[in-house]
Amino acid sequence: MIKKFVFIILVLGAMVYLAGCAKKQEALEEMQAPMSMEALSALNTTLQPAPESKVTESKTQGISQSISATPAELKPLPPTGPYKPTAIEIQTALKNAGYYTAVIDGRIGPLTKKAIEEFQKANGLKADGKVGLQTWGVLSKYLNPVPVAPAKTPAKKR
Repeated sequence: MIKKFVFIILVLGAMVYLAGCAKKQEALEEMQAPMSMEALSALNTTLQPAPESKVTESKTQGISQSISATPAELKPLPPTGPYKPTAIEIQTALKNAGYYTAVIDGRIGPLTKKAIEEFQKANGLKADGKVGLQTWGVLSKYLNPVPVAPAKTPAKKR
């Protein structure tokens, strides 16, 4: 009877332990997911450095801690490794550049590959239909085109 009780407790403990590990793994995978260009742009525009250096002191159980924040320390870290664009970003940039006329559906199909090849040929890149570092370096400029201001017409004299 005691052996069964101990066995059941051990099995329950193992199940709780494994459930906790699964949650940690999901959280880790979520943090490691690549960020889109829009998310990176939004992050860069929303993070503003502190106007001046601030020093805060707090006493916890008799221990004094000093925290200093300077503008240089508040800069966001650059992403590690090369950025891999999504299919939607590729299609959007190709459409803005005038090489893709189909619906932006997030799938790299024959029309998207043809548009990539045409873009690569027009920009002196290796026309392989794949968006690598060099192709994305040129194509990414078309992802968020700068809106053109309407031309001002001179006022008529009366």
